[in-house]
Amino acid sequence: MRRRLINSTLAVVLVVIAVFGVSLVIVETRTITNSARERVDSEAVRLVSIVDSRLLGDEQVTGAILRNQVGPDRYARIELPGRAPIDIGERPAGDVIQGTAKGEKGETVTVEEPRSSVTREVGRTLLIIAGVALLAVIAAVLLAVRQANRLTSPLTDLASTAERLGSGDPRPRHRRYGVAELDRVADVLDSSAERIARMLTAERRLAADASHQLRTPLTALSMRLEEITVTDDLDTVKEEATIALAQVERLTDVVERLLTNSRDPRTGSAVSFDLDEVIKQQLEEWRPAYRSAGRAIVSSGKRHLKAVGTPGAVAQVLAALIENSLMHGGGTVALRTRVTGNQAVVEVTDEGPGVPGDLGARIFERTISGRNSTGIGLAVARDLAEADGGRLEMLQTNPPVFGLFLSRTPLKKSAPGDGPETVR
Repeated sequence: MRRRLINSTLAVVLVVIAVFGVSLVIVETRTITNSARERVDSEAVRLVSIVDSRLLGDEQVTGAILRNQVGPDRYARIELPGRAPIDIGERPAGDVIQGTAKGEKGETVTVEEPRSSVTREVGRTLLIIAGVALLAVIAAVLLAVRQANRLTSPLTDLASTAERLGSGDPRPRHRRYGVAELDRVADVLDSSAERIARMLTAERRLAADASHQLRTPLTALSMRLEEITVTDDLDTVKEEATIALAQVERLTDVVERLLTNSRDPRTGSAVSFDLDEVIKQQLEEWRPAYRSAGRAIVSSGKRHLKAVGTPGAVAQVLAALIENSLMHGGGTVALRTRVTGNQAVVEVTDEGPGVPGDLGARIFERTISGRNSTGIGLAVARDLAEADGGRLEMLQTNPPVFGLFLSRTPLKKSAPGDGPETVR
């Protein structure tokens, strides 16, 4: 491309030089020839006027007197009536330029100039024009090289950017070149790089979220299957198998929820559901783990609450909070339900040391963790809550209190005997 740019620019310059150069040569040649004829005619008129003035004054008209009035390269012939012609200078041979003038006394003055002088002047003019044309060609070549470098270097750079993008390096370079078309291509490549970077980030985030969210349910499912393998009681086998199938369904819901949330975090599938059922299911699922740790998990508060959301997503949020209390908290973990305005609130708290003050404001950020954990669980939990129009907040740091806020439908009349329930 660089060679083509240089050749095309040089070709345009040569065409312009040829067109205007030939025209200029023709015009200059005619101008020089006409100027030479005008000089000869003017010389003849001037000599006639001198001769007239001398004749009118009865002065002598000789070649010696008029010799200084004729240029060195010119020949003059003065013809007086009744007298011999007077020759001044050497008559040129070959082609000449001639000018003639007649005086008042009948005299005739003829001035001749060799055409070779005109040819020499035309030759000097042609040399000047050729020199200017050569300078124009050199300037055109330099300009073409500079312009070619200005265009080909950005193209090479853009090709390198595209190659980097294709090899999996999606970092935008934000380079601009001062050429509108090339800057447009650079903008498109940078936009593509940013989109690819977001897609890769979303894919990595999905993989990390799936790994984190599926780890605990798979562990619980594995425990159920182990209990099935070591028991001979058919009723126990059926009970554990039923629980395992329910956990498989929740795992399927988790995977589908993660995929949906990765495509568009704002996409929810909120429905009205019984909050008590979700809390009860979580208590049953986490009871063995808390028993193994020598701790208790309890629930209390308002009963028969209807909330609006995705049951599977709400279960995952609660599971993340319960697991967080199991790993980082201490003592009894309490789930308390209450109502505020048109929202149902589930508070999860424990008797542990609480969250350090420097982490309180950042506890929901990814990779932020008070201990050796991934720091993903609470961030995923908040995303799941917000996808259905709810929100997850940390209400208190010491002791730690997390609040899950969900929209609710109008409450049903509470049944007698509603009160705290403890599961140990």
